[in-house]
Amino acid sequence: MEQLTIAGIFSNALTIGLKNAASLLGAVILWALTVWIPYLNVGTTIGLVAIVAKMGRGEVVSPTEIFDRANRQRMGEFFLVMAFVYLGVMMGTLFMFIPGMVIAIAWGLAPLLVLDKGVNPIEAIEQSNRLTYGKKATIFWASLLLIVGLYIILLGLMFGFSKIHPMLGLLVSAVGMIVIVAVSMGIQAYVYHVLVDQQDAGQ
Repeated sequence: MEQLTIAGIFSNALTIGLKNAASLLGAVILWALTVWIPYLNVGTTIGLVAIVAKMGRGEVVSPTEIFDRANRQRMGEFFLVMAFVYLGVMMGTLFMFIPGMVIAIAWGLAPLLVLDKGVNPIEAIEQSNRLTYGKKATIFWASLLLIVGLYIILLGLMFGFSKIHPMLGLLVSAVGMIVIVAVSMGIQAYVYHVLVDQQDAGQ
């Protein structure tokens, strides 16, 4: 069984994120173009979340799969688990911020468990909390260091290219933000794969 480490999250999140960056950009564009359509926008929003589980397993991600009607089958459960997670994080944040961060990591896999494994919202939160027990610090530091590091690199590149031409700076900024979002999703995808998919495979 693969162990969750900071180095592992770094390398795999970058690989997963960069591999799927173009597909994710296409999915986001399609979502933005159709977000004004009632009911369809629910499915496409859920589809954007569900993509993460496939990314972690190395499956081919297509931008158009956000339109899959299956995304709407667990609409109620998805909204319910998101409400529980949001309220838990907000309540934790009231107690000097840190508990909110802990809850966000502890319950972060719950929406994916609902959509990918068909787990009910309460059980999904319990499973996510159990799976991340003892690993929250690793997830937090790996995420923080990787994303902050990418932002620092992006700022440096923006500054350098802006000296050549302002439009180049804007282009680098746009591409960099796409990469950062993709890598952020890659972090969650890899953590989900290690903690959930590998556990299922070992059972």
